[in-house]
Amino acid sequence: MITIRDEIAADIPAREALLDRCLGERRTAKSSERLREGRLPAEGLALTAERDGEVVGTVRLWHVEAAGVPALMLGPLAVKPELQGEGLGKSLMREALWRAACGGHGAVILVGDAPYYARFGFDAALTRDLAMPGPVERERFLAIALRDGALDGAHGVLVAAGERIPVVAAPERVAKAA
Repeated sequence: MITIRDEIAADIPAREALLDRCLGERRTAKSSERLREGRLPAEGLALTAERDGEVVGTVRLWHVEAAGVPALMLGPLAVKPELQGEGLGKSLMREALWRAACGGHGAVILVGDAPYYARFGFDAALTRDLAMPGPVERERFLAIALRDGALDGAHGVLVAAGERIPVVAAPERVAKAA
């Protein structure tokens, strides 16, 4: 049985290995990564799919904005290759979108395979006035409005808007400061 749950710190090494396996090590060079660097995922929107104690899927959403209009950026979504085609990606997407809507978020943006994400309601027309902070194939730049008008007024380059990862002082600096 596969369980979808909140991500925990112990999932991180397995999540990173899964992402490298599914998306390749160059995944960190993508424009979407510029919006995630140094940020925490949106509260309650970092999900892990687990089977028998093994991380077999992941999805995370991040706060972004354009012209002061807030949205979430989805990604990456990954499923263990041996389980692809069994509906786990679909389950992760539905759970992430449901949680985002329940949390009062208005829109989700992503860069991905248009035919796959269209089944969830994602459409390139909603991003026509938006840009990524780097190169992107326009037909892969998609969004879904979780409530009517959620992206009204959004234009320009997306910027990261989420909470920054806390900087932890090195032990030697803490000792000197004391």
